[in-house]
Amino acid sequence: MARAAESISSPSRDEFAAMLEESFIDRAPAEGSVVRGEIVAIENDFVIVDVGLKTEGRVPLKEFGVAGMAPTVAVGDQVEVYIERVENALGEAVLSRDKARREESWTRLEKAFEDVGRVQGVIFGRVKGGFTVDLDGAVAFLPGSQVDVRPVRDVGPLMNIQQTFQILKMDRRRGNIVVSRRAVLEERRAEERSELVASLAEGQEVEGTVKNITDYGAFVDLGGVDGLLHVTDIAWRRVSHPTEVLTVGQNVRVQIIKVNQDTQRISLGMKQLQTDPWEGVGVKYPVGTRFKGKVTNVTDYGAFVELEAGVEGLVHVSEMSWVKKNVHPNKIVVPGHEVEVMVLEVDSNKRRISLGLKQCMENPWSDFTEKHPVGSIMEGEIRNITEFGLFVGLPGDIDGMVHLSDLSWDKQGDVAVQDYEKGQTVQVKVLDVDPEKERISLGIKQLAGDPMDKVGDLKKGRVVTVTVIEVQDGGLEVELSEGVRAYIKRADLARDRADQRPERFGVGDKIDAMITNADKAGRKINLSIKAREMAEEKEAVQQYGSSDSGASLGDILGAALSRAQKKDGE
Repeated sequence: MARAAESISSPSRDEFAAMLEESFIDRAPAEGSVVRGEIVAIENDFVIVDVGLKTEGRVPLKEFGVAGMAPTVAVGDQVEVYIERVENALGEAVLSRDKARREESWTRLEKAFEDVGRVQGVIFGRVKGGFTVDLDGAVAFLPGSQVDVRPVRDVGPLMNIQQTFQILKMDRRRGNIVVSRRAVLEERRAEERSELVASLAEGQEVEGTVKNITDYGAFVDLGGVDGLLHVTDIAWRRVSHPTEVLTVGQNVRVQIIKVNQDTQRISLGMKQLQTDPWEGVGVKYPVGTRFKGKVTNVTDYGAFVELEAGVEGLVHVSEMSWVKKNVHPNKIVVPGHEVEVMVLEVDSNKRRISLGLKQCMENPWSDFTEKHPVGSIMEGEIRNITEFGLFVGLPGDIDGMVHLSDLSWDKQGDVAVQDYEKGQTVQVKVLDVDPEKERISLGIKQLAGDPMDKVGDLKKGRVVTVTVIEVQDGGLEVELSEGVRAYIKRADLARDRADQRPERFGVGDKIDAMITNADKAGRKINLSIKAREMAEEKEAVQQYGSSDSGASLGDILGAALSRAQKKDGE
């Protein structure tokens, strides 16, 4: 009975196997999951891992190593693997360490991406446009522009070593990850730069290497931070371009001129480590002394002359030549030539020296004054005709001016100037010389005597005999003598209004008139017949009586006229 019961309750061998198989299925990890297993053996290039399945799985040994590094595993190590298949055709579990690491890495990398953290990886291959990076199982793309802060020609030394990267982009669905080594370097460099800039102080002397050269200066690497060495701070002397003194890669000693902690800009100087040549420059170059120097630069407004290394003076265009006034400085001096100059002014505070080139040459204006005093007569060629007059070439390659008013005694200047043309040789008289203002006044009309001098005394009230040369509606234009003219207004032609008619006179008539105004300097003479008649009447009244005595004005004038005729008859 008992046996019968036992036979009924105990499973058969086949049933037991089935139940055991069912228990394995219930407990076995599912395909596509990551599980922890134990390394039970290492055979040739495979690692045998037990993950609790019916059979162990074989994983290639190379999957346990990081790219570029040998695997470091041993029997008994606990490792995570990815179950691809529970059992293959050979009855073995198909496991993958790479896929397990990849799944684990993606989870960790996503967190690092969200936290903007750093990740470790190894550059292990080249692809178009960049490189591949192993991020502990996940493969990322490193663009060529993100390898370093500067273009890298040889990436060999950077491959197969652990380095830090920053994730720029990632897409788990597509399996894309983009990383940057440059971002890490820039951040690290910025930190180092801030620390280095904070340690620098103005006036400090440091060593550096010329990193780059531009037209305005050179950038010097001070060991992680660049400073600008401006072209004006390279040397005390004039430096046209930094390449005259510096070369890329050259080691230099410089002084910190200024540090801006906010912008982290550093200004450097080399000349500050040398003796300032401007110290005591006023004693070395007193005003009025002559020195020889080299022309270093020519501009529109003058030329710079180097008296010694670091000390330059400016020869203004006005101080370059006594006679060449409208000529560009490069027509007088050339860079590199040695010239003799005179010190005109020194301003040590502004570091300026004014020099003169013409002062070391003979002054043609002073020489002209000595050889041709006022009153001298000479000949010259008309070099130019302007609205002011004629410019005549004189000895010493200088010009004198004949003003319009000094062209003719009897013609207006704008009329007289029409008698001359450029290139014509004329005779002139020196009227005035001003060497300081570099002016010479000449005259042409002064070569002949002033016709006014022939007229004699032009005292107001004097009666003169003139000749009518033109009859006008407003009066008469008359001539006292050759070259001297005067004018008689219509109202001054007669005392009686009825006789104040210009047509009463003809050209060539001789008439007597009284001088009412005479401006010899202004060459203006006013005459009046009316004033003469009134003066004669007044004189007659005084000599022959007055109308108060009962005699009429006609009787008085008649008596005066008879007396005058009688006197003429005697």
